[in-house]
Amino acid sequence: MSTTLRKILVTCALPYANGPIHIGHMLEHIQADVWVRYQRMRGHEVWFVSSDDAHGTAVMLRSKDLGISEKQLIKYIQKEHKIDLMNFNISYDNYHNTHSIENLFLLRKIFSALNDKKLLHKKKIIQFYDNKEQIFLPDRFIKGTCPVCYSENQYGDICEVCGSIYEPIDLINSISAISGTPPILKETEHLYFNLPFFSNMLNKWIYSGVLENSIIKKTEEWLKSGLKTWCISRDAPYFGFKIPNFLNKYFYVWLDAPIGYISSFKNLCLKNKNLNFNEFWDINSKCELYHFIGKDIIYFHTLFWPSILEASSFRKPNGIFVHGHLTLNGLKLSKSRGSSIKASDWLKCFDSDSLRYYYASKLTNNINDIEINLDDFIYKINSDIVNKLVNLASRSASFINKYFNGYLSDRLDDYNLYESFVNATKKIEIFFENRKFSSIIRSSMKLLDIANQYINEKKPWMIQTKIEKNNTLHMICTTGINLFRIIMIFLKPILPVLSKKTELFLVSNLIWDDIKKPLLSQKIKDFPRLYERISSDKILKLLKLSK
Repeated sequence: MSTTLRKILVTCALPYANGPIHIGHMLEHIQADVWVRYQRMRGHEVWFVSSDDAHGTAVMLRSKDLGISEKQLIKYIQKEHKIDLMNFNISYDNYHNTHSIENLFLLRKIFSALNDKKLLHKKKIIQFYDNKEQIFLPDRFIKGTCPVCYSENQYGDICEVCGSIYEPIDLINSISAISGTPPILKETEHLYFNLPFFSNMLNKWIYSGVLENSIIKKTEEWLKSGLKTWCISRDAPYFGFKIPNFLNKYFYVWLDAPIGYISSFKNLCLKNKNLNFNEFWDINSKCELYHFIGKDIIYFHTLFWPSILEASSFRKPNGIFVHGHLTLNGLKLSKSRGSSIKASDWLKCFDSDSLRYYYASKLTNNINDIEINLDDFIYKINSDIVNKLVNLASRSASFINKYFNGYLSDRLDDYNLYESFVNATKKIEIFFENRKFSSIIRSSMKLLDIANQYINEKKPWMIQTKIEKNNTLHMICTTGINLFRIIMIFLKPILPVLSKKTELFLVSNLIWDDIKKPLLSQKIKDFPRLYERISSDKILKLLKLSK
C-alpha cells in the first residue's frame, strides 16, 4: 500500500441535459474513471462526482420541441445519462443535476458573497435578439465567422479553431441558430462580475502547479490581453434559477454549472453521513481536488471559476486536467453540430471495455485532439487484447487445467523474468499518476510480447507429459499465468469488465500491492472465453445507427 494515503475529490465537466451522451463526451468520463480507479487501487480515499448541466436556453427549447416541461426533460435525460455512464462502468459515487436544492442553496450563498464584496454591478448593453422567436440570444445560439481567424460556423463567445474569446457582436455575418435569421440588436440590462479584480491572484495561481504548461500559455494570453467583466445574468424566457431582486433575470448557466461540482458533493454528503463537506471544500482544505475538462472550456475553469471560488471563500482545485477533442475522419464529434455517435449505439455494436482501451491507448496529458479510426480500433482490440493478452492466459491455462487439475505450481520457472515484470511497476505508477495512459498501453504490450515469446521458446506443447517432465511444464505454464496476472493488474483501471472475468478465472483479486508476490499453488477455474474477437462488419452497423 502507498505510504501516504490521500483524500481526493475528482469531477468531470457536466454533460448538458438536452440530449444523449455520445462517445465524444465519454472520452472525458473514461479518462477520469481510469485515473480514479487507479487511485482507489493504491488505497487512497477517492470521491468521484459529476452532474447534469440542467439549465439554459437549449434545455428550454428542447422541452418546447418535445411538448414537455423542462423538469420532465431533465429528469428523463438524467436517467438516460446515468444508464449510459453505468454501462461504460464509470464509477461515480454521485451523479446529480444542477436543478437541485443543493445547487440553489450554494448559488445563492455565492451570489450573496459576491454582492457583499461589491463584485457585481448592473450595466445596460446592446445584445443580439431573435425578432422572429422573440428571445435574446445566448452566445451559443449565435453563429458566424470568427473575427480573428475568419473560421466559419463559430459560436458567439469562443472560436473552436483559434481559441479566441470575443463578444457576439464581433462575429461576422452572424445568424440566429434558433430561427436561421440574422439577429437584431436590442438594449437590455445585465449583471456583471468583476473578473479583472482577480488578475493578480490569477497571475500567481496559474503558476502554482495546477495547470500543464500548454494550458498556462493559453491562460497567459487571456490575462495579457486584459480580463473583462463577466456577464452572469440572462433575460427571460430562460430555464434556470431567478436572480433575487432583479426583475425577469436568471443566473447564467455558466455560473451555476460549475457550482454543480460542489452541490453534487454536498448531495453525496447528505447520503453518506461519514463524509464531511467542509473537509473537502473549506478554503484551507488539505484534501485534493481535480477537474477533468475539455479544451473548449479552459477559459471558464482557469479564470472565471477560481475567481468565483476565491470571492466566495471556497477552496480552489489542485489540478485542472484538460483533454483535446475527439475527431472522426478529421471532424470534431459534437452533438450540437450534428456529428456524433451515441454511447448507447456504441454498445449495440461493441463492448464497453473496447472503447475504454482504445481511448486509453491514445490518451496523454496534453490537449492534442484524438482521432478515432474505426479500422484501427478493430485492429488494435484484436491484436492487443485477443492475440496478446488473452492468448497468453489461454495457452498457459489449457495445460494447467488439462494436466494439473487446475492447480498452479508452487514455483515459477523463471523468477528473473517475473522480477523484470515487477520492476516495470514503478514506471507504470508514474504513467498513471500523470495520466499518460497511452504509455501504459505501450509498456504493457511490450511486456506481453516478451511473455508470449517466452512461451514460444519454451514450447510447452512439445514437452512430454510423463511424470518426470510434468514439473517443468507445470512451472512454465504457471509463469505464463503470473505474467498475464501482472499485466491485468496494470490494466485493471482501464478494463473493468475483463478484470472481473479474470478475477473469477484466477479465483484471486487483482490487487496492486500483490504484484511482487506470485500466485502459486492456487486452484484456478477452467479457462473461460475472456474476450471475443471483434468483427469489422460492426463498423457499418455503427455508422448506420449514428445517422
